[in-house]
Amino acid sequence: MANTTVVLDNGAYTAKVGLANEDEPQVIPNCIMKAKSERRRVFVGNQIDECRDTSALYYILCFQRGYLLNWDTQKTVWDHIFSKDGIGCSLENRSIVITEPQMNFHSVQEAMLEMLFEEYRVAGLYKTTSAELAAFNYVADSEERTTMQSLNCIIIDVGYSFTHVVPFVLGRRVLEGIRRIDVGGKALTNHLKELISYRHLNVMDESHVVNQIKEDVCFVAEDFKNAMRVHECDKKRKEIAVDYVLPDFTTCKRGYIRMPGQPREEEEHQQMVPLCNERFTVPELLFNPSDIGIQQVGIPEAVVDALKACPWEAHRELLLNILIVGGSAQFPGFLPRLKRDLRSLVPDDLEVSLICPEDPVRYAWYGGKEVATSVNFEEFVYTREEYDEYGIHGLHQR
Repeated sequence: MANTTVVLDNGAYTAKVGLANEDEPQVIPNCIMKAKSERRRVFVGNQIDECRDTSALYYILCFQRGYLLNWDTQKTVWDHIFSKDGIGCSLENRSIVITEPQMNFHSVQEAMLEMLFEEYRVAGLYKTTSAELAAFNYVADSEERTTMQSLNCIIIDVGYSFTHVVPFVLGRRVLEGIRRIDVGGKALTNHLKELISYRHLNVMDESHVVNQIKEDVCFVAEDFKNAMRVHECDKKRKEIAVDYVLPDFTTCKRGYIRMPGQPREEEEHQQMVPLCNERFTVPELLFNPSDIGIQQVGIPEAVVDALKACPWEAHRELLLNILIVGGSAQFPGFLPRLKRDLRSLVPDDLEVSLICPEDPVRYAWYGGKEVATSVNFEEFVYTREEYDEYGIHGLHQR
């Protein structure tokens, strides 16, 4: 049964999905998209790769403010994922390991169970969070630790809608220590859209293109105040400023940073966006959400606050095992800045060590694979028979 278990890290932006006996998951956009260029067709998940012109792409998302609320959209995406065009196998009579947001609403959990057991006819279900799967994978990756029960760590999950700080003491989530910041990849992309639209040209409908710009040019400044002196002299400005060539979807499908002194032939006819301090002021929101009016602390302060809810005996080990996952953890300069800010907030006699895996987006999925192939996995699965007898209440009692 373990071989046929499906592992689905069901994120708000992408779903990471695959069979537990596969080496790696597919990463599929967890949404439906409509393009201006092809009005008669909707693109589900990774079908967007077939779209020739992704300008003014309209997204219909399954998640709203970080919670799975649009079930019709989610069913359409899951139907695609579990078809021949997706992972090529159905869910019927298979077990599934599936993730949900931290502190998920009971009504959302109930709807998920109902859909999986009644629409997809799964044999059993193991419901967890991506932070728990990341912690499980961290134990599996570590040579020193042999069991989850000995794990003290802090998971920072920089997601699409939220950033969560989740402390684990002796392998269990410290629920009163979980902290949520209402800033994630979506807020950063929206902020960059506003900056470019205000300063250069209107890109408010270009979420897809602006998201690519964010991925290609943004970085975290180690010293933000110093970085903001970029306009004091031409030398500093030249170090930061770039011209980003926008895609025209005929000769160029994805934008790129223009190399000074090495122009390409087609560049004369293409639109460019000059970018300077936008490159580091956008990711700065992860450290200072108040820059866009969100009255919350940044990641370093949230980590320290989470620490206060944990037993003091575990503080030393927690700070030595801070694991960062999620798509927005990939900005260059993110780790040094976070370490510097944390260092100034925690006692001098405690060391701070940050770990960011090579693939922070799929890291939790690999944890799900470890769970699904573990020896005692069957004991944790909530089966269809149990669901038929007890409904959602049986799962809560678990």
